[in-house]
Amino acid sequence: MKRLRILVLMHKDLVPPDPLNGQEVAGAEWKTEYDVVSTLRKLGHDVKPLGVKSDLEVLRSAIEDWKPHIAFNLLEEFDGVAVYDQNVVSYLELLHVPYTGCNPRGLMLARDKVLSKKLFSFHRIPFPDFMVVPQGRAVKRPKWLSFPLIVKSATEEASLGISQASIVQDDDKLKERVEFIHESVGTGALIERYIEGRELYVGVMGNGHVHVLPVWELIMDQLPEDARRIATERVKWSRTYQTKYGIRSGEAKNLPEGKAEEIQHLAKRVYRALGLSGYARIDVRMDAAGSVYVLEANPNPQIAHDEDFSDSAEKAGYTYKDLLQELLNVGLRWQPAKAA
Repeated sequence: MKRLRILVLMHKDLVPPDPLNGQEVAGAEWKTEYDVVSTLRKLGHDVKPLGVKSDLEVLRSAIEDWKPHIAFNLLEEFDGVAVYDQNVVSYLELLHVPYTGCNPRGLMLARDKVLSKKLFSFHRIPFPDFMVVPQGRAVKRPKWLSFPLIVKSATEEASLGISQASIVQDDDKLKERVEFIHESVGTGALIERYIEGRELYVGVMGNGHVHVLPVWELIMDQLPEDARRIATERVKWSRTYQTKYGIRSGEAKNLPEGKAEEIQHLAKRVYRALGLSGYARIDVRMDAAGSVYVLEANPNPQIAHDEDFSDSAEKAGYTYKDLLQELLNVGLRWQPAKAA
């Protein structure tokens, strides 16, 4: 295996301490960054973490001075704007620097949940009925969009703005929740038909030839009886809440005959419909009748050790070291000029 110079891109505030000096990794905001940097070094690569916030000059200087073979991209935003991460990847392409993760066009299409659903429609990929209410507009629900509904941000990731109150049963609550998204999250509101059922995730890796990982499930069976089984902000990010209610993820069990293969095939179709590359996680819901609906695609998902993507990769035979090395290999094979 060739020793690589790897520039690991991360938010300036998430550069892990080196050395740790007794600091706990578990629960730290920079856990993902630490896991990636430390594991790449264990693989024998020459690794340089680079904090990026709102200035591309630091990136350009690091590339000119150090001449990395590849950038390992852990950025989820630039200058505080989530959708700007695609522009940093475009910049890497302009500088002819290979990178891990998704290409800029795939990032743009997947981040725009409304546009991605229109592409799903063209490709006959099942998804919940929806409408969108841009900022500054009042909601006018069409009759064909029936309750219960779930209201979320049209562009933000990581369940930002999603809580139990996101599921609404009448027009008054719908209006109230749309206003909350407009004012508190600061984006347009996406309104979807709520699918009662199981929350399933499917990891996909690759460019033209892709590898689909085992179907994973967010298990929420210990939540209070009156709570809907949805991935709220607290479910996803609060360790205290996760511990209290036994929230965990694991391989999806007791699926109907052939359903896992059907879901994996669907995930592959989504990946290709959106022109994704590198790696992504496709989120779906399956109702009691076994019907599956795609919620969204998440390019460059959480890649920390012991998270759902790396756990499902381990089930498929990739140790964490193997997974990161494979993401490097996939990034080195990506050719932007031939992607159109």
